[in-house]
Amino acid sequence: MGERSCRNKEGPDGLLLQHLALFEPEHLRGPVLDLACGNGHNGIFLATLGVEVVLADISKNALAEAAAAARDKGVSPAIRQVDLEEERANPLPQDAFGGVLVFRYLHRPLIPCIRKALVQGGVLIYETFTVDQARFGRPKNPDHLLKPGELPGWFKGWRVLHCFEGIKEDPDRAIAQVVCLKPQE
Repeated sequence: MGERSCRNKEGPDGLLLQHLALFEPEHLRGPVLDLACGNGHNGIFLATLGVEVVLADISKNALAEAAAAARDKGVSPAIRQVDLEEERANPLPQDAFGGVLVFRYLHRPLIPCIRKALVQGGVLIYETFTVDQARFGRPKNPDHLLKPGELPGWFKGWRVLHCFEGIKEDPDRAIAQVVCLKPQE
């Protein structure tokens, strides 16, 4: 299973807030998948704004925590326990999501599945750690750390709205980010 660092338990990630306009319910063509969601704070936040959300994670405990947090906020996102790293299986339905969120998670064989899961014009926000993260702490396993240029390379030909690779502060971390739209074919 891919390594994760501590998640922000208080509110949505900054990258999501910066691109919140992309998730206005009237513009989405399907639900938003919060992939490897942990406690679901990003998806729950979107659900409070009226967005249809699916929370997906392998951990029953994390999903139970997410379900409780959603109830506390008065929302009911769909909750799906799924092994995203099962070999030889695509755990994601094709052309099913208007948006996909991925924060602090990397399993390279899942990338083609994510690409196929988004509808045309669907929005992807992906942020995870790069190889430089090892100097700051977890994760350290190179299987779970992006190489330079790797993240944007997976989405060549997509409409890139934001791309960043480098060091962020408070706390210090080495990350890559991409916000992009799947092309209309």
